[in-house]
Amino acid sequence: MGSKSEMPARPMRFAFISSNFTWGGSEELWSLTAAALAGDGHKVVAYKNRFKPHEGNVDALRRLGAKLIELARFPFLPNTLFSAIFWISPPLSVAWQALRLHVSLRARKRPDLVVISQGGNHDGLLLAGICRRIGYPYVLISQKATDLYWPRDTWLKEVRAIYAEALHAFFVSKHNHRLTEEQIGCPIERASVTRNPFMVPWEKRGDWPSEEAGLRLACVGRLYPKEKGQDMLLRVLADEKWRARPVSVTFFGSGEQQEALESMAAYHRLSSVRFGGYATNVAAIWDDHHGLVLPTRAEGLPLVLVEAMMSGRVAIATDIAGNCEVLEDDVTGFVAAAPTEASIDEALERAWVRRDEWRMIGALAADRIRDLVPSDPPRTLAAELVRIAGAIAGPKGSGGQIGD
Repeated sequence: MGSKSEMPARPMRFAFISSNFTWGGSEELWSLTAAALAGDGHKVVAYKNRFKPHEGNVDALRRLGAKLIELARFPFLPNTLFSAIFWISPPLSVAWQALRLHVSLRARKRPDLVVISQGGNHDGLLLAGICRRIGYPYVLISQKATDLYWPRDTWLKEVRAIYAEALHAFFVSKHNHRLTEEQIGCPIERASVTRNPFMVPWEKRGDWPSEEAGLRLACVGRLYPKEKGQDMLLRVLADEKWRARPVSVTFFGSGEQQEALESMAAYHRLSSVRFGGYATNVAAIWDDHHGLVLPTRAEGLPLVLVEAMMSGRVAIATDIAGNCEVLEDDVTGFVAAAPTEASIDEALERAWVRRDEWRMIGALAADRIRDLVPSDPPRTLAAELVRIAGAIAGPKGSGGQIGD
């Protein structure tokens, strides 16, 4: 799956649109897929509210000749002033970005396929609606679906329409596909699961950290307890039995509740907890941590779970979204039945009882995840997009390229 897709008779034109306001983990799939297509000689243009210098894969996309267009920009208006307008009147900013997208798409030669990447499962509503109204073929990528966020009733008709008219809908887990169908009240038949790129080596690692100083768990993710559930884990660790055991937890990540979570850990006097900041080298986390603990309340399919399993480490995770699609309870890891303190404690307890088996369980997980995830997910998705675009264009195509 890591080889180049078969090139059609002419370079194809792809437009990528991201609905995210920041560059997070959900930006990796579309941007690396766009880079794979550009590297194969296809014409790529990408739209996002803002492309910050050297952020994510921005530099690589530019080197490969992709055209990057910022939607949150007004001619002759400084970025800081536009940002101020966004905070004062978000609807005005969103309306302007939608207008810029509409004008830009119409001003350029028609793309063979538009790829709309959503951080959730309906936040690309306005962007997809533009493509739908001007008759441009598009596919959707949904990075997360959760019971915490439902589309408003006033949006339902439009959300149903964008899924109904999409050539394909890609979800990161079967759960997300099913939940989206429930939330909009209709089936999404042209759909499949796609995998996110991971930031650890594909090759298996055979090392295991020393246990002389105890067992060390990593909790990796944005410091945002509403979704990531770090508050529940801290309460569990405050129990006397966990205080007495040689187990520590490092919280890796940054976020809008970092100070609050650090204060909560200090309030409970948790000497076994530390905050490791944002990890730029994910693989290095597993040099000195024996497992992952993931108390999350909302996910698509957590990349950190895939990466921990690939690294041969044991995982303790809540039964949320796609977690149980890759993790088998008591075999390749441990599953908390619900995102509650009692369930997290119960799963941790089962893991603790079998702590002498962690290395073996991690090895099983490393084998299993490689059966479920391709070695190069962006390349796999790129080949599928070429297939979809080729089916639309037919044998002759229209030629040309996306303009500057």
